Amino acid sequence: MSDRMNVFVFTESGRETDERLRERFPGLCLHGFSGRVRGAERAFADAGAAMRSAFGRGEPVVGFCAAGIVIRALAPLLSEKTREPPVVAIGEHTGFVVPLLGGHRGANRLARELAGCLGFQAAATTAGEGRLGVALDAPPSGWVLANPGHYKRFAAELLAGEAVRSEPSAAWLRRGRWVIAQDARLTIEETVRDVAGSPACLVYHPKRLALGVGCARDTEPEELARLVRDTLAEHGLSPRAVAGVFSLDLKSDEPAMHALAGRLGVPARFFDAATLERQTPRLATPSVAVFREVGCHGVAEGAALEAAGEGAKLIVSKRKSRRATCAVAEAPAPIDPSSRGQCRGELYVVGLGPGDERWRSPEADAALARAEALVGYRGYLDLVAPVAPCQVRHPFPLGQEVQRVEAALTLAASGRRVALVCSGDPGVFAMASLVFERLDAVRSALAAGMVDSGNPGWLRVAVEVMPGISAMQGAAARAGAPLGHDFCVISLSDLLTPWPVIERRLTACAEGDFVAALYNPRSQRRVEPLSRAVEILRAHRLPTTPVVVGRNVGRKGERMSLHSLSELPLESTDMSSVVIVGASTTRVSGSHVYTPRGYRCRPGDGALP
Repeated sequence: MSDRMNVFVFTESGRETDERLRERFPGLCLHGFSGRVRGAERAFADAGAAMRSAFGRGEPVVGFCAAGIVIRALAPLLSEKTREPPVVAIGEHTGFVVPLLGGHRGANRLARELAGCLGFQAAATTAGEGRLGVALDAPPSGWVLANPGHYKRFAAELLAGEAVRSEPSAAWLRRGRWVIAQDARLTIEETVRDVAGSPACLVYHPKRLALGVGCARDTEPEELARLVRDTLAEHGLSPRAVAGVFSLDLKSDEPAMHALAGRLGVPARFFDAATLERQTPRLATPSVAVFREVGCHGVAEGAALEAAGEGAKLIVSKRKSRRATCAVAEAPAPIDPSSRGQCRGELYVVGLGPGDERWRSPEADAALARAEALVGYRGYLDLVAPVAPCQVRHPFPLGQEVQRVEAALTLAASGRRVALVCSGDPGVFAMASLVFERLDAVRSALAAGMVDSGNPGWLRVAVEVMPGISAMQGAAARAGAPLGHDFCVISLSDLLTPWPVIERRLTACAEGDFVAALYNPRSQRRVEPLSRAVEILRAHRLPTTPVVVGRNVGRKGERMSLHSLSELPLESTDMSSVVIVGASTTRVSGSHVYTPRGYRCRPGDGALP
């Protein structure tokens, strides 16, 4: 179940009730009815659309409303019940919490927890759990049902009064309300062994196995996967009992490690060399050569033992292929991988678009929701506060772009999920290129053997760039289609680019008859660049050439204006503006501006009868 929980409230009383849940559910995001609920992280006018968006992301949905509202909203999305996130309705005036969907995927448990926080009563309707005391087809975290296809028949026989042969050892199974009889036909087995179940035997695997792995740089994923698969099979161990893939932090960017974790459906977690070195007395095959190479006497065995924790035993010592190693340790209880080592850090370079959340992509919203930390210019972070109520914010003033990027990379290198927030598109005069520039600088320094090479851990961070609508795209859409044919994008700021270079690019744009989108046109200090740019363009354009100026596009105070090149108001154009200067073919049609592509349009083509 996702850590993020979306709570939808329609009244002020619902918001006040919601406040009682925040301590228990730190990932709670409050959605309030627009104009009626104050203080919500996100406002909605269309409850159905807002609920469907959260449901589609696989996040729990909780409605302080009638169950029918939630049912009607989500009905078009219902398909396979085993993939549905938990959906719960809370009757704030009736005192009931009702799990509607995903009962055996966390909704029943969530309903009980919500009811406990609010002093309400949970009203689960799933028959098996109600009669048997446990949801046999939805074991708790750390357990896996090996043969879910046999559950229905097994549960039906239990409900009919059949006994179970042996007393389960797991605490959650001991809550089951059924008869124990040594001569019973039905049985429940708990094991890390690869045992086949049957209609008369449910097999549960506790995730007590820690899989330690190591590999040479750029090992083929299939080689590591084959080694692990063969090793587990040779020792009769179930892959479903593996809690995680564990290794040395130097290997956290190895594709083979993450491919293996993906195949097994478990997290990949990593330890530093000093932590693994503490396991040296327990290693079956310590290696001086490995110590000289990475700083610990064993990667696979050390990682397996460290992850399995106190009381664990090494049940499979190091096994090797040509370029990979693996080992297995068994813990006395299911392993919580989130408490072992750290995950590979992730940096999302997120484009917000112009600012209006309606122009933000679902991919960007999903990245912001996943992030544990938000880094960016203070003004940009203010735009995303409604999306990310629970993350730690790291605001920076204007002019500290390098510091922003380095802070984001350092946070990600510590194993966190970090969003570096950019206005518009992160690849258009924004932070994406600077991220890769800083990574290249560290890579080059390391290759040159420089001691002060920055933070090598940055190179192990997974970087993703989420595009956004740029200012020129927003302004062009508002104006019509001035970018309908070839165009150039040029920043007039000479803070990072020498003015002679900018002037040469402007001249090439003008001579090539490109539409020109001009960023950073004029500041209080830099008043000459825009007037000089206009002079260069006017040498190759008619005075009547259309010019679109968009200011604060997609934000509060948006203003669009249309001018001719000869009458462009330079003084009222500032750093919040983008200027689009048309080409010789750019036209004005009514209140819209467009640049034709050159399609052949004959009279009557496509005309309505």
